[in-house]
Amino acid sequence: MEQDKMNIQWYPGHMTKTRRQIEADLKQVDAVCEIVDARIPMSSRNPDIDSICGNKPRVIVLNRMDLADPVATKQWAAYFRNKGMTVVMTDCKSRKGIADFNPAVRLACKEKIERDQARGMNRPVRLMVVGIPNVGKSTLINQVSGRKGAKAENRPGVTRGKQWVTVDSGLQLLDTPGILWPKFEDPEVGMMLAYTGAVKEGVIDLEELACRLMQLLWQRYPQAIKDRYGIEEPEESTGFLGYDLLIEAGRKRGFLMARGEINTERMAKVLVDEYRSGKLGRFTLEVPEVT
Repeated sequence: MEQDKMNIQWYPGHMTKTRRQIEADLKQVDAVCEIVDARIPMSSRNPDIDSICGNKPRVIVLNRMDLADPVATKQWAAYFRNKGMTVVMTDCKSRKGIADFNPAVRLACKEKIERDQARGMNRPVRLMVVGIPNVGKSTLINQVSGRKGAKAENRPGVTRGKQWVTVDSGLQLLDTPGILWPKFEDPEVGMMLAYTGAVKEGVIDLEELACRLMQLLWQRYPQAIKDRYGIEEPEESTGFLGYDLLIEAGRKRGFLMARGEINTERMAKVLVDEYRSGKLGRFTLEVPEVT
């Protein structure tokens, strides 16, 4: 497996434009809500957001909690709270956690709200919603607002331009296009995003992706892999455990080709699909740093 393939440049012209637009729009909002994938809370964060947002109050939404390890999600929530952020845990598709969103925004903007009240003003909180592509921004906005005010599809890069959505008299949301950062200094970040489908198909070879995902899941959740595919650690090794496990899983599933070879490409697709859909279980691929 070639590591060079992971050093991918991601910053096309429209994302440079998006960053400039976010910087300009920041003057119009009271706080920033950043949505991250609960399965990969650090890799799905855009490091540029911290420098762009400065001292604006921050809300972190740990989305797709239904696909993440619940114990790890609580750990990540504590991690972000220790950073001074207000945290909401959601599964936007089932609406779980959506009711916690408005109270969290009011908590994050408590000082602003109290200042307005002291001045006899009743202005709505204006919140910018940011995040990398395909992390669930538009779906969250649709659920919070109770209407389909923002387009949402399960593929990267659907939200093309900024959109204001009025939730009620006390809250307005600004949806922004998904923005990735200039490059991944750590190749593993690119892999994490590929595991969850946050980057376009074909950027990384599917079989290579599945081998690396299999190895990572085996390290963190071995019993789940054993139970789902009925495999144990192979006695014979090719030197890459993930590939060996993929072969064993393919053999158990009966994915055989001519001359008894295992169809690892077919098994790769099954593994990635079952991971992304939650059929394998609820997994978090990153552990929060101890602070």
